[in-house]
Amino acid sequence: MINKKLIKKITLIKAFSFLFIVSFICACGEDTQKSDTKETPAVETIDQTQKTYTREKLPGKIKWLTNTADPIFSSPDVKKGGIFRSSITAFPPTFRVVGPDSNSSFRSAILDNQLSLIGIHPNTENIIPELATHWAFGKDKKTMYFKLNKNARWSDGHSVTAEDFAFTLEFMRSKHIVAPWYNDYYTKEIDRVIIYDDYTLAVVVTKAQPDLHLRAGMSPMPKHFYGTLDATFVRKYNWEIVPNTGPYQVSDFKKGKYVKFKRKKDWWAKDLHYFKNRYNVDTVTFNVVRDSNILWEYFKKAKTDVFGITIPKYWHEKTKTPVVKNGYVHKIWFFNDTQQSAQGLWLNQDKEIFKDRNVRYAFSHAMNIQKVIKKILRNDYSRLEHGFMGYGRYSNTNIRARRFDLKQVDYYMKKSGWKRGPDGIWIKNGQRFSVDVSYHFDEHSPRLVVLKEEAKKAGIDLRLQKLDQSAWYKKVVEKKHDVAWVGWSTSLRPQYWEHFHSINAHKPQTNNITNTDDSEMDTLIDAFRNSLDEEKRIVLSKKIQAKIHEIGSFVPTFRVPYVRQAYWKWWHLPDIPGTKHTGDLFDPFSSATGGLFWYDEELHKETKAAMKKSIKFEPVTIIDKTYKR
Repeated sequence: MINKKLIKKITLIKAFSFLFIVSFICACGEDTQKSDTKETPAVETIDQTQKTYTREKLPGKIKWLTNTADPIFSSPDVKKGGIFRSSITAFPPTFRVVGPDSNSSFRSAILDNQLSLIGIHPNTENIIPELATHWAFGKDKKTMYFKLNKNARWSDGHSVTAEDFAFTLEFMRSKHIVAPWYNDYYTKEIDRVIIYDDYTLAVVVTKAQPDLHLRAGMSPMPKHFYGTLDATFVRKYNWEIVPNTGPYQVSDFKKGKYVKFKRKKDWWAKDLHYFKNRYNVDTVTFNVVRDSNILWEYFKKAKTDVFGITIPKYWHEKTKTPVVKNGYVHKIWFFNDTQQSAQGLWLNQDKEIFKDRNVRYAFSHAMNIQKVIKKILRNDYSRLEHGFMGYGRYSNTNIRARRFDLKQVDYYMKKSGWKRGPDGIWIKNGQRFSVDVSYHFDEHSPRLVVLKEEAKKAGIDLRLQKLDQSAWYKKVVEKKHDVAWVGWSTSLRPQYWEHFHSINAHKPQTNNITNTDDSEMDTLIDAFRNSLDEEKRIVLSKKIQAKIHEIGSFVPTFRVPYVRQAYWKWWHLPDIPGTKHTGDLFDPFSSATGGLFWYDEELHKETKAAMKKSIKFEPVTIIDKTYKR
């Protein structure tokens, strides 16, 4: 299993703050330039009660940097046009990206059409321009300066200015958005925005940072659109289409049925170095298809354009179907080289049964992940040892996930005073070791059935609870689950505070779904966040990962360093189909890795005509190992 969109935005503040649950679906060169900025009057504090931004005089001796030297990763052979038809398993509960019920996976489609000040090149990992053309670093390691692209526009035609970034702080700190996590982050991590003129600004973080660009490169909010926030925000903006800066904008939707995005033909950034020859289709349509089996049938009838076949059953068996054998549909196996999603079983420690660490250890040893890999996944996947693999020096390679071991289960359960009941299930004080496992993707049922069968041998009763995506998501974020079958999106550096700090425990709508509340963990996480020394951060990172393993509230499952997809013949990909960080070759929006594919109308007509006449093409299976390690 792999994240459907492993890295939607590998960069910047978005990568730190917009961490969302994803389902188990699979899956700088620098120039210097002198500033030509006009100086503005010195220090005018705009908000006396809550300092969000100031107007100041631009300091001298700023070394401006830019980067248009890294290689582009799009194809010069692209064609514009066409409709790309994709799917979602549930209609989003809101179009808001903050506040109640906003943390669904569909939010990525909206966020990916909102650019940041800067981006990260998906192959070199150097800084590249997005809304800013140039940037500079302050000596205090807390301040980062930016020159905005004067051509940058919101989708309603308004210019993007420094005021929009200042407004982001006001917005994210407002109690009216009903988003405590964002209130906290934008207060404790971001100090203020300094405006020098309409197109020159600085972002100041609260403490020096070793990777300042990952904190300071924030995204803007359209001040002209929101105006003054008040208590009506959540209801008022639930279905509002907010102006954005990216290549597409929501153009139409029908609740419960579909959402459509239209490409901006006059998009301000379409000819920029890293955006040229990307975002090629005119329309992207997401239709709601709640069942993967139905979606597969739709795909075979060309009612949807791409289908993820990372799941072994599809790659090895289900694609033995006429549309593939006859060459109308192509298969591709593309290896990436990126951070691995924290996929697995997440135990809710607020549930009485999981407050005991021995019981959590026993549960881990009762999960026969290796049998699932062998029996169901055909050894195409490998074991995920912990939740932060693939982060280079920040990953603790000494951690090994607990293996299936009946003797260890017996040891830990008896250590805590449990005994086997008449039916073989552990029992203590009248309580059976029987827990719900909440999930929503039907294709994962066979995996969980194997785990259930094996867990029964260990004396644990797993009650498999398949919900529709909306109900599953709501249950998990409200922390009403016993065990959640969940994968998480990734970021360029490991993120711990959101998932394991006690400040995010024991309350809904946060990502600490295990309700981890451990003072030693808090100390390590706080030190990691506050440290400026990269070597110390690496040491702390490994200690935190060891501590997560010690607590035992997360059972890691599978690692999948690739993506496999089936797509109709009339779609094209570049010669190297993706990047090191690509998690979806047909991601239409991501500024980091998306929009590389294009539509061929003539080939579409030719293929349709051949199908009618039963004319066959040579079957095509592409295996690309460019980035395989």
